[in-house]
Amino acid sequence: MSGKLITIEGIDGSGKTSLVRYLGEYYTHQRYVFTVEPTHSWIGMDVRRAIASDVNPLAELFLFMADHAQHIDSVIRPAILAGKIVISDRYSDSRCAYQGMTLKSIKADAFDWVEDLHTGWTVVPDLTILLDVDVDVALSRCGNRDAMTKFEKRDFLNGVAENYRTLAKRHPGRFAVVDASMSFEDVVKTVVGLIDMIANSR
Repeated sequence: MSGKLITIEGIDGSGKTSLVRYLGEYYTHQRYVFTVEPTHSWIGMDVRRAIASDVNPLAELFLFMADHAQHIDSVIRPAILAGKIVISDRYSDSRCAYQGMTLKSIKADAFDWVEDLHTGWTVVPDLTILLDVDVDVALSRCGNRDAMTKFEKRDFLNGVAENYRTLAKRHPGRFAVVDASMSFEDVVKTVVGLIDMIANSR
């Protein structure tokens, strides 16, 4: 079977981290490769430092983009060519959703601009699973953390959630929207079904 790229997206507090952790324990076959953006490379570490700072939003975007480019070259393409099923915790759509918000004060068309920046060179996912959840529910989950990030603010997350929904409408062929307000067990059952369908397709 050919290699596939599956990405998992969602706003902070959507349950994405818990889901990916479960999937990593469920799909233990060597055919499955789990990865994440920002990556754990030195570029990804710089991205994480930028997130925790007040860096210029354009500089932050291009750090994300540099990390994405290296991620594709060192992990994504080699794994797909080897027939692996790659499951990435966040990918290019996170940039459109999040940096589409952080850059609004600089560029009115930031959302479309960021999406256009990826055209022609990124690897388009075979499936993107979007964990869709009400922002208030998401924030109640974020409230259990030791410290909330700059991205975990109601107005900001509302904009990010709308950007994700716009992406799902714009690319219905690859997006599967999952109601993340369901029980964790129901979310897992739905997502595993989606992954298995793509993983076993030709």
